[in-house]
Amino acid sequence: MNNFIPQAVTSASTSRTSPATAAGGSPASALSFISKGWREVRDSADADIRLMRDRANSFKNLASSLDRELENFINSASAFSVPAIKSYSASNSSTEIDFVKKLQPKLSEFRRVYSSPDFSRKVLEKWSRPTTPRIRIDLSAIKNAMLEEVEVDGGERLRQSRRGNVRFTDFRWDWKGEGEEGEEGFKDWEPIRALKTKLKDFEVKKSPDEIFGAWKNSELVEKFKASLKAFRWDSLDSKEVPPLDVPELLAYFVRQSEPFLDQLGVRKGGESSMVEGDNINDELDLRIASVLQSTGHHYEGGFWSDLMKQNPSEKKRHVAIVTTASLPWMTGTAVNPLFRAAYLAKSAKQKVTLLVPWLCKSDQELVYPNKLTFNSPEEQEDYIRNWLEERIGFKADFKISFYPGKFSKERRSILPAGDTSQFISSKEADIAILEEPEHLNWYHHGNRWTDKFNHVVGVVHTNYLEYIKREKNGAIQAFFVKHINNIVARAHCHKVLRLSAATQDLPKSIICNVHGVNPKFLEIGEKLASERAAGQQAFPKGAYFLGKMVWAKGYRELIDLFSKHKNELGSLNLDVFGNGEDAHEVQNTAKKLNLSLNFQKGRDHADDSLHRYKVFINPSVSDVLCTATAEALAMGKIVVCADHPSNEFFRSFPNCLTYQTSEDFVTKVKEALVKEPEPLTPEQRYKLSWEAATERFMEHSDLEKVLGMDQSSIKSNKNFMSKSVSMPNLSDMVDGGLALAHYCFTGSELLRLATGAIPGSRNYDKQHSKDLNLLPPQVENPIYHW
Repeated sequence: MNNFIPQAVTSASTSRTSPATAAGGSPASALSFISKGWREVRDSADADIRLMRDRANSFKNLASSLDRELENFINSASAFSVPAIKSYSASNSSTEIDFVKKLQPKLSEFRRVYSSPDFSRKVLEKWSRPTTPRIRIDLSAIKNAMLEEVEVDGGERLRQSRRGNVRFTDFRWDWKGEGEEGEEGFKDWEPIRALKTKLKDFEVKKSPDEIFGAWKNSELVEKFKASLKAFRWDSLDSKEVPPLDVPELLAYFVRQSEPFLDQLGVRKGGESSMVEGDNINDELDLRIASVLQSTGHHYEGGFWSDLMKQNPSEKKRHVAIVTTASLPWMTGTAVNPLFRAAYLAKSAKQKVTLLVPWLCKSDQELVYPNKLTFNSPEEQEDYIRNWLEERIGFKADFKISFYPGKFSKERRSILPAGDTSQFISSKEADIAILEEPEHLNWYHHGNRWTDKFNHVVGVVHTNYLEYIKREKNGAIQAFFVKHINNIVARAHCHKVLRLSAATQDLPKSIICNVHGVNPKFLEIGEKLASERAAGQQAFPKGAYFLGKMVWAKGYRELIDLFSKHKNELGSLNLDVFGNGEDAHEVQNTAKKLNLSLNFQKGRDHADDSLHRYKVFINPSVSDVLCTATAEALAMGKIVVCADHPSNEFFRSFPNCLTYQTSEDFVTKVKEALVKEPEPLTPEQRYKLSWEAATERFMEHSDLEKVLGMDQSSIKSNKNFMSKSVSMPNLSDMVDGGLALAHYCFTGSELLRLATGAIPGSRNYDKQHSKDLNLLPPQVENPIYHW
């Protein structure tokens, strides 16, 4: 009712013409229209009261029916309690009679209460009489506000439209308190009277146009609009698509029920009806698809399709590989998980999904080389598949999905935005492989991976502690990161695989190289070996280094070694290939020291221009397992690298020369430049391949044993262990406590920002929602707007 005030103000003060005249009718017709609306409201209220009265009468009839049923129950109970059956003893019979005798007075009292006429009268009074005061509008005030009486010739008085400002004092608001009778009971309500006084004072100072403009542009109205926008959410294109109506829902339900109706013998009509029905079904499918797309809600399965899919004979285990980078960013966490997915799917024993981060265009320009960007996830997926198939030589049958990610300039890496685990559906949540589990879960505020998946394997790629120690206050930062990594490994993984001993010693971890080499490099090595066997010179070029141009990737060690032994290595001109954030600083440092380093732009290691180099020099000690080193060995080159745990896997190859001191480095470089590399044996080539890496992964991750078990048996064992309280597992209790503590820590935006998280990364943003066709970020649970 209070909403009438601004409407009256607007209609009365925006123009000198009355509202009724502006609408195209006379003032009398406007008053008639308002009176008619008022009568309709009164009639609707009377109809509601009549409906309440009818429901009360039906309740009374129901009570009478219940009364008769109770009488029958008492009679039957009395008859049953007679000791007519010999099997009943006298004590049992007397007990039943006493029970009925005690029950009968209470039933009679209950019947007397609800059968009395006062009962239904009180119910009707309770529903029909208002218990709160009512606010009424005196419609005659509206009439007087729009019309005025004037005297014409002959003394006759005629009403005509007012040609002036309508004053707020012309409206009389009446308040009738309960218990007051007649017109004497009407009086101005105190808040209304105060409001009228304020408006009267305000009216004297300003014109109607100024009043309306001030009200329209007031701060209160703007705040009210903002609050409405905050509580409202619109899915993509939801304004243009109306919701499904009842006939459409019924038609969809009938169509989904066709398998059940077929079992009952209910069939479709003839051919003509079938053709017409197909057209209707197509239209209904398009209609439902448009509604679902407009809401952003994705429902997996249907009423009957779920039952049909759950066929144990056709069901395969599912492996989800989650990584922290994606092509075209040529980094280890983008390339190696991609090959792992392809070779795990090659056996066709299990379904495989590769989950990679999706970056918005602004981040793509910062990460991907040559300013390469993608307009949609489908476009990037095509790029990834084409790149992969050119190198492995077969079509890999696995799914690629995307989760929202953001690029951190400070950490120079991609961090997940939101709960990454939610992008694997519950029905596919079987086995999870977390590439860089610590990286994925530093700020993970969502489901615990070990709770959602039957078996979780973490693969550690990066020596984060080594990188952090090189930063400002690195020792303190490394201390905290070390303990956070321990918590993450215990809380979210069943088993952790470390590529080498260079990584942090995490709980539940073992050391095993589960990475292989791109088959393209093995083919290059075989080609060069055949040329050497034919007497041709396969490696006419000298030495080179390749890597992302950041200090931590070995450039600091490289410059230190060459500056310290400038005289001994003066005749060596080392070609350096790489791009990166520190490129300008690295090149300036080498130029100031007058080092014989030839810097060139970064290239793919399989590029033709790199095939003829004989020696690959890699002084890095921050890598866990350098992919470039493995690729150089696969091509038949000689590798000079540090005697470091990250190179332990390569020591068994005769072409790998390791050094311990800077003087030893000079010796090994000179030795490599004068000797010829030894050809790889078939066993050595297989050891570098992804087939061998996949076998090692299956064995050391317990994946062979897990895939050999039935999924239902795994879940039953988990349920049995969770319900067992006689033999509590202290380790599981500690892991659960650490997971809870980590969840609470990552839920605080203040703590996230204090530890270096990207602002607003606890959930994905609107651009991610648009690019990946997700629900709006402020909506946690999809709710359909009817």
